[in-house]
Amino acid sequence: MLYKIKLQTHHHAQMIDITSEIQEILNNNSITEGMVLVYCPHTTAAITINENADADVTHDILMRLDEMYPLKHQKDRHQEGNSAAHLKASTIGASQLLPVTAGRLVLGTWQGIYFCEFDGPRQRTFYVKVLPG
Repeated sequence: MLYKIKLQTHHHAQMIDITSEIQEILNNNSITEGMVLVYCPHTTAAITINENADADVTHDILMRLDEMYPLKHQKDRHQEGNSAAHLKASTIGASQLLPVTAGRLVLGTWQGIYFCEFDGPRQRTFYVKVLPG
């Protein structure tokens, strides 16, 4: 089963907690055991797992990525002007694979799944592939 989920981002860079959308797919399909792949098909966005209890964590992640990859660099050659977004997306990664047991995503107490926008605001898509078993 493959699910396509559309998402509107509202800022140039932001992290959106998508954990509940993924859990809802499991609930609606009575998936109790298996794996879930969450995949981002964009070159300037990513998927990660990190703390979802304190919003300062996502702020700090975005801030530190900006420090590592400033928006403009004098040696950038990409004419679109979003090389930093491509670097951030490559650093974070395009997907996450998570186990499912007893109908629930296996996540740590403070963990959530995030869609990471680095070149917004934009209409985005991500995919969720459920692998029962």
